[in-house]
Amino acid sequence: MIRRDTLEEGMLEALRLAATRLPPDVEGALRRICSEERNPLAREHLEATLENAALARADGGLICADTGYPLFFVRAGTDVEIEGGFPSLWHAARSATQRATAAAFLRPTMVDPLTRANPGDNCGSHMPKIDLTFSEEANGLEVVAAPKGGGSEIFGTFYRMFYPSDGLPAVKQFVVESIVDGCYAGKICPPAIVGVGIGGTSDLCMQLAKRAAVLRPLGSRNPDPSLEELERHLLDASHRLGVGAMGSRGESAALAVHIATAMTHTAALPVAVNAQCMIGRRWKAALRPDNTVIYSGVLDVW
Repeated sequence: MIRRDTLEEGMLEALRLAATRLPPDVEGALRRICSEERNPLAREHLEATLENAALARADGGLICADTGYPLFFVRAGTDVEIEGGFPSLWHAARSATQRATAAAFLRPTMVDPLTRANPGDNCGSHMPKIDLTFSEEANGLEVVAAPKGGGSEIFGTFYRMFYPSDGLPAVKQFVVESIVDGCYAGKICPPAIVGVGIGGTSDLCMQLAKRAAVLRPLGSRNPDPSLEELERHLLDASHRLGVGAMGSRGESAALAVHIATAMTHTAALPVAVNAQCMIGRRWKAALRPDNTVIYSGVLDVW
C-alpha cells in the first residue's frame, strides 16, 4: 500500500523538479532547433533559455518565473492501493502544492476568477487539478507534475467546432492559424509544443490537446501512420511561417506537433489546440507499493 506521506512527498518533489529541471527530451529538442535556426536573434533566445536551464539545474532556481497552473497527471495500475483511498490524491496534491508555493518553487498565481482574490497558496476550487486515468500496463502509481505557464495556456488555447464537410483542409488551416496567433509577439514563449485534439465532445477534444502537448515525449512517433504524416506536415508548415523563438523572426515556431483523436458524433468535427511553452515543464514520480519512489524527466507514451 502506498502511504499518504509517500504520495505527498512524491508530488512535492515532482513539482520541485519540474520547476527547476529541463526534461531531457525537451532539452534535446531545443538544442537541435537551436543548431538549425538561422536567424541570429531567434538563436540568441534559444541559447539564453538553455543557459538559464543550466543555471537553474546548478543552483536549484526556477527555469522560468511563471510557474502557472499546478497540474498533476496521475496514472494508476490495476492493483494500486493508497492509504485513505483515492481521495488521498486530492489531499496530497493540495498539501504538496501549498508546500511548493511556500518554498518558492511555485509562484502564487491562482486567483478567484471573478473577485481576483489570491489565497497565496495556489489552492482553491478545482486547483490543483488532477487528471486521473487507469492502465493495465502501469506498475504502481505514476504522477506527472506539470506546472503549466500562464502564457502558453492563456494565449495558446483554441477550439473550433467545424462541419464534417469542412474536412482536413479546415483542420490544417485552423492549426496553423492557431500557431501564428499564439506565437505572435512571443505570447506562448515559442518554440511551442503544440497539442492538437480532434474529435470527441468539446471537453474531451480540449483534454486530448492538453495531454498531447504536456505528456507526449518529444521525438515519439504517432502510432497512426496518417496522423504521423499530418504531424510532420504541420510541423514543417510551422517552420515556414517566418516566426522564431519568443516571436522574433526565424524558423522555430514549434518544437513538435502532437495529434490525438477520439471518436465523435457523425454531425461533428471538433478541433482543439493547446500549446506548451518551450521549456515543457513536467517531471514524473513513479510510486511503488513498497513505497519507493523513482523520479524521472523521461516519460513513456501515455
